[in-house]
Amino acid sequence: MSPLSHDRSEDTSTGSLDAIPGFGPDDEDGRRDRDRRARPSRRVRRRRTAVVIAALALVVAAVVVLTTTLVLPFMARFQTPDYPGPGRDTAVVTVTKGDTNLAIGNTLVEQGVVASVKAFNEALQKQGGGKFIQPGQYQLKKEMKASDALSAMLDTTTNAVQYAAISQNARQSEVFDVLAKATNIPVDEFQALAKNPRQFGLPAKAPNLEGYLRPGEYRFPLNSKPKDIIAQMVNNTKKTLTDMGVTDPGEQFRLLTIASIIEAEAGEADYAKVSGAIYNRLSPDNKETGGRIDSDATVSYGLNRRSYELTIAEKQDASNKYNTFANPGLPIGPIGSPGTKSIDAAKNPAKVPYYYWVTVNLDTGETRYATTLAEHQRNVQLYTAWCSQNPGRCK
Repeated sequence: MSPLSHDRSEDTSTGSLDAIPGFGPDDEDGRRDRDRRARPSRRVRRRRTAVVIAALALVVAAVVVLTTTLVLPFMARFQTPDYPGPGRDTAVVTVTKGDTNLAIGNTLVEQGVVASVKAFNEALQKQGGGKFIQPGQYQLKKEMKASDALSAMLDTTTNAVQYAAISQNARQSEVFDVLAKATNIPVDEFQALAKNPRQFGLPAKAPNLEGYLRPGEYRFPLNSKPKDIIAQMVNNTKKTLTDMGVTDPGEQFRLLTIASIIEAEAGEADYAKVSGAIYNRLSPDNKETGGRIDSDATVSYGLNRRSYELTIAEKQDASNKYNTFANPGLPIGPIGSPGTKSIDAAKNPAKVPYYYWVTVNLDTGETRYATTLAEHQRNVQLYTAWCSQNPGRCK
């Protein structure tokens, strides 16, 4: 036999895996060792898990930052700024005649009532129903939801008023101008009412409503009638007098006349003294001025102007029923709207020996008093000198 065939004939093995290196019984434990060495330890696995979690946290944080800085501001462009409500504090909003919805919205934003004009306009479109916001004053809150602010302004029965501020010493004509502007009622309707003062309970000697139009701040309901407005002001004046213990209509009229002169002639600090000087002049024992008050303010009222400068002819004109130089005693009625303090001074004059007074400095209100005409003329010279040093101030 050839050597090759001999070798093949002597190989009588069955082909078992035990004869292959790495597959025998003794190699099973070795494979397990190799697998164990190839698999990471628990510490490594925990570390890898922590790294993955940290990476995810960074991704989430990046998304939040991106959303906050870019996405939300971008989306906010498409949202309407509006307060959540219900609001805080108080805001009084004035709507004047002719104001457009845009103008009203701007006013509301300026006063902090609503967050944006857009929110207000959207509320108008949704709930306006073709209604118009009436001129007047509205007592609202700051930081209101726009729809709530609109509802309050459309509810004219509880929130809308017409505001009018009547200053002390204002004349009837000036009061009517303020009322007409505040209420949009023609001024001639107020003037017509003044021609019949008796309908408001004034005494027969009252030539008009002068003196009874109580100064102060008023908030009249929308659609108020001119007669109701006048009645409220007159009643306020009567109440002031009644609270002082003066209930007789004739005495009320007299005190209002004196008070109106006091307020036109003096500063508040001098009310009582000037009142005392006026009473001295009205006294039947007065031999110094013959019962004349000699008030420039009364003459100017009768001339329908406000001026300290009067001519000799104007002071001598007795046809002017308000001329207290030419006519002794009080004028035929008040010359303005006196306040509480001047009315109180008229009721409670200071006991002074004076018959004369003159304000020698219109800036400081310094007033000089005198018991004789000669002394008074010296005080008048001080006034004249002040006027010369302050051109245009004494007209």
